[in-house]
Amino acid sequence: MRRPEGFDEPARPEEPTPASERARAPRLPRRPARTERASTEASADATRATKPGRRSPAPRLRADAEIPDAAARPASARPPRRLRRASASRVAEAELRAAERARKRAEKRELRRFTRRVRRRRIAWAVGLGLVASLIGSSLAAVFSPLLALRDIRVEGTTSLDPAQIVDAVDDQLGTPLALLDEGRLREQLGQFTLIRSYSTEILPPGTLIIHIVERSPVGAIVRGNAFDIVDAAGVVLASSAARPEGLPLIVVEAADPESPAFRSVAEVLLVLPASVRDQLDSIAATTRDDVTLTLAGSTQRVVWGSADDSEHKARVLAALVAIHGGSGPGTYDVSAPGTAVFNAG
Repeated sequence: MRRPEGFDEPARPEEPTPASERARAPRLPRRPARTERASTEASADATRATKPGRRSPAPRLRADAEIPDAAARPASARPPRRLRRASASRVAEAELRAAERARKRAEKRELRRFTRRVRRRRIAWAVGLGLVASLIGSSLAAVFSPLLALRDIRVEGTTSLDPAQIVDAVDDQLGTPLALLDEGRLREQLGQFTLIRSYSTEILPPGTLIIHIVERSPVGAIVRGNAFDIVDAAGVVLASSAARPEGLPLIVVEAADPESPAFRSVAEVLLVLPASVRDQLDSIAATTRDDVTLTLAGSTQRVVWGSADDSEHKARVLAALVAIHGGSGPGTYDVSAPGTAVFNAG
């Protein structure tokens, strides 16, 4: 016999809502409403579980039971936006301060490098200026110091001249600093001596002046009126004598002019003659520069020299011929062409 169940139909169990639909459904802002719904569903599940002949479905996990993500956190659990902005500002300020410190360190390093370069440059300039100043001071001390004044004069190289006469002529510069000696006045004073052909000076500190003299050498005598003028190779009259000077040949040129070409040729020949021939020379004559002739003393031998060209070669050839034919009687040595020089006797 069947058990009566009454007139009312039993309540259908509510089917669980899929999670996707629950996700689309708008969430209620209040948590108590969600709690009531959960309790209602729990009571319905308990009713279904008490009915015989029906299996109770396995409980499903609700979407609300999942761990909420960061987006689902309440606003009170997230850091405020103002705090995040303040933290970013502090980081930017720290980076700016670090960059400023780095810039200042780089500027200090560059300033130190520049300062070192400037200091080294200043030291170099100071050393250079000091050396220049020391040099100028030493020069001024050498010029004006009485320790370097002229106190002694020496003359060297004279044979005919008296050194004392030369010293007397230039001693007015005694006491003058060596660097301030007047070369022009010294030249004028030494120019009074005809026998001085040239000179040079040497300063020997602390107070000595040495004058090296090169005297003129007489090469012959020229007849002028009733006197014999002793001349050097430049035609400068060194002395005059009423008698013919011994050891000097007689120079015979037109008008006895030492500036003429004939005299210059004669002087050139006299300067290159070897001593063995010059000692035997009695006279030398020329009317032009190309017809120089010589007469040997103590004999009637003469020499046809020609021009003054190649005089050194001619002098060597003549010395050899004189050594062979000297004293062999009258004759003529022809060395005008030194390559074919001959001695013509008679």
